[in-house]
Amino acid sequence: MELLNNQALMQHAWATVPYDQWTSDLQSICGNFNPKAMESGKAVTGAARRIDVCGMEFAHVSNDLDRVHRDWDDIRRDANEHLFLIMQLEGSCGLEHVGLQAVLDVGDCILVDSTRPTTFHFGGQFSNHLSLHLPRQIMYAESPIDFDIARKLEALDPMAMMLRALVAKIMSNSASDAASANLRYLMFNATRQAFVSNGDAMSALNDSASRRLEMVDILIDRHLTESDLSAKWLATRIGVSIRTLQQDFQGIGMTCTTVIRDKRLRLVREKIAQIKDQRSPRTIAEVAYSAGFNDISYFNRSFKDLFDCAPTDLLRPVTSTAQ
Repeated sequence: MELLNNQALMQHAWATVPYDQWTSDLQSICGNFNPKAMESGKAVTGAARRIDVCGMEFAHVSNDLDRVHRDWDDIRRDANEHLFLIMQLEGSCGLEHVGLQAVLDVGDCILVDSTRPTTFHFGGQFSNHLSLHLPRQIMYAESPIDFDIARKLEALDPMAMMLRALVAKIMSNSASDAASANLRYLMFNATRQAFVSNGDAMSALNDSASRRLEMVDILIDRHLTESDLSAKWLATRIGVSIRTLQQDFQGIGMTCTTVIRDKRLRLVREKIAQIKDQRSPRTIAEVAYSAGFNDISYFNRSFKDLFDCAPTDLLRPVTSTAQ
């Protein structure tokens, strides 16, 4: 359990920070989450900080709050979509996600989807966990493996031990290390294998619009780069009329075509970051075509509309100004 012995992630005496500051720190790293303290205005023991290593983003979150919640309104306000691989370092916490409940103890691991409501329960007891942010589109689109969200791996499960060891290795590497890109790729695959599904996700489908949209969301990510992906293909796959599916999307103020486009744009953005990190010879146009875009002018306009920058801006070196 090397990760659990990492002194940089543990402290003998955690400082207290104002509730508003802790909340702002968490939201700047993880998106829209709503913390609730045991007593209104009470300072939080712990911290929420971002760790960037090997081209991967971690959230190191510790607190003694009552709970932290994320609902559908919070999800709609966030542009990014991630799977959070959570590893409990100290204390314990309860978790409600996709209709399932779990209690995380030291060393336990779980996979959480940022596009689904989540509640973490702490009950005023100190909890410390590490969360690895895995791009949702890459996790689903680059592998045919079905894996489970919200299934807990207990601390002594060999797969949990493997994930902790791999994260410990990643956190000990410098960004300039030649192995960083390989470790990132290995982390994606190891996570998929650790949570590999034993059942058919489609068996959970029922007639409610919200449940249909959950399944459609997963199907879009899993088939994101395929040319046949469309509202008609999705409606046929889940056994409803295209009109029913369109009405489901209208109910959340979206269209199926827009959702597919935006997910493809997020996938391209992640792949552009990989090109930069790995100094790959691939061009942005090649990445856009591979993600399902056929018109580069349309792709460039859509990318700028969603991310407020051109794709080429992401490849420019970061410059620092002298103080």
